[in-house]
Amino acid sequence: MSSAAPATLPARPHLEHEARLYAAGAARWVAGIDEAGRGPLAGPVVAAAVILPRDFKHRYLTDSKRLLPRRRADIYRELTNSLDVVWACATLDAQEVDRLNILRATHEAMRRAFAALAQPADHALIDGLPVHPFPVAHTALVSGDAISLSIAAASVIAKVTRDRQMDELDARFPGYGFSRHKGYATSHHLAALAREGPCPIHRFTFRPVAQPLLPFAGARPTA
Repeated sequence: MSSAAPATLPARPHLEHEARLYAAGAARWVAGIDEAGRGPLAGPVVAAAVILPRDFKHRYLTDSKRLLPRRRADIYRELTNSLDVVWACATLDAQEVDRLNILRATHEAMRRAFAALAQPADHALIDGLPVHPFPVAHTALVSGDAISLSIAAASVIAKVTRDRQMDELDARFPGYGFSRHKGYATSHHLAALAREGPCPIHRFTFRPVAQPLLPFAGARPTA
């Protein structure tokens, strides 16, 4: 069972969607789910699932894309160090993205993150569109990371987790500037890709990585 709800964007994310589910007896535990890394040419896609306390409040938490890196890191530290916040992440690498396609890989990452929660949830609020199949009833919220505090928390955890993974990958595959652009198709990344050719963490099914005339900087991933 799933439903798609229209988005109305308040000044700040809130817990109204979660509260309605709790009040209606539709769920004992509601998890917010979001991803990071759908658009880049390289690196993993990461999803996070988060269950917040019912009385959770935060002055700054919102969609991770609206936060400066330092603020995002501070909120990530608060969330992941809180004993009252239940969270989990799942990562699918570039080879899995190429094998499944990015939409299926994103949905699989969301399912894995949800399944990894130490406290199982019985309803999920998912950023974007419905995910099929999904193990429990879920509500898809367009721009959910700007509406729901649970999804906003997931967006921050997924984003910081992926950014840190890209920093580590930058050390393994120097010359592309992964720590600078996180794998997105910036002019700097495209110039490096044309100069160096793709490396093993590039998504070979993505343009312009798939251009046949580019040299290879390492082994091509296998299916």
